[in-house]
Amino acid sequence: MSEWLVLTLAMLAACAVVVIITFVRHRAAPVDEDPSETPDVIEYMTMWIGVVYAIVLGLAIAGVWEGRSAAQDHVQSEAVALHEISERVRVYPADIRDRIRDDVNAYVGHVVNTEWKTMADDGHVTARGGELFDRIRQDVTDYQPKSDFEAQAYQPLLDQVTAADQARSARADAMGATMPGVVWFGLLAGAVVTIGMVFALQIRRTLRELVLAGLFSALIAFLLFLIWDFDAPYTRGITASAAPFLTLFPHIQA
Repeated sequence: MSEWLVLTLAMLAACAVVVIITFVRHRAAPVDEDPSETPDVIEYMTMWIGVVYAIVLGLAIAGVWEGRSAAQDHVQSEAVALHEISERVRVYPADIRDRIRDDVNAYVGHVVNTEWKTMADDGHVTARGGELFDRIRQDVTDYQPKSDFEAQAYQPLLDQVTAADQARSARADAMGATMPGVVWFGLLAGAVVTIGMVFALQIRRTLRELVLAGLFSALIAFLLFLIWDFDAPYTRGITASAAPFLTLFPHIQA
C-alpha cells in the first residue's frame, strides 16, 4: 500500500472519529446541558496541553529530520571520499591506477544498483558491498610507493579510505528507526489526550466546529505520519538519496 494512501486514510480516519464521537456525545448529552458553560480551568488545561504537545511534536520532527540529514551527509561523505581515491591515484603507475579505479567503480555500481535496494527492502547493507570495499582498501594499502611523489600521495589516499569506511559504517548504523518505542507511546498518547480535550470543551454539532475539530485531528495525524516517514532515513517515504554517487561517478548507470 502506498504511503501517501496510508496518510490519506489516517487523516480521514482521524476526522471520522471526531465526527462520530461528537454525534454520539450530542445524542447522549442531557437535555438541560449548556455547552457554553465550560469551566475556565478546563479551557486553561486544554490550552497548555495543546502547547506542550505542540512542543513535543516539534522536537520529534526536528529529531527525525536531523537524522535524515545526517544519513544524507554519510552518503555524501562516502561518495566524495571514493571520488578522491579515484582521482588521486593518477600519480600511480597505469596498471595500479586502473585497478584501483576499476574496483572503486565496481563498488559504487554495486551500492547504487544493488545495495541501495537491499537497504530499502531489508534494512541492511550487503556482504558483497563489504567485500568490494575491502578490495579497495587492499589495493591502496598494499601498494609500495616507488618515488617521493607517490609517497606523498600515499597517506592522503589512506585517509580517504578511512573516511569512506567511516561513512559506510555510519550509513549502516543509520539504517533503522531512530525514535524509541517509549517516545512513540508518548506521541500517540499525547495525540489521544490532545484531541480528547476538544470534547472536554463541550464541542457542539455546528458545521464550523466539526470542520475545525476534524482539521485539527487531521493535522495531528499528518504530523505523526511525517515523523514516522522520516524515522527510517533509507527505507521509507522521502529517503536519503544515492544521488551523490551518481553525480561524482556519472559513468555509473543506476
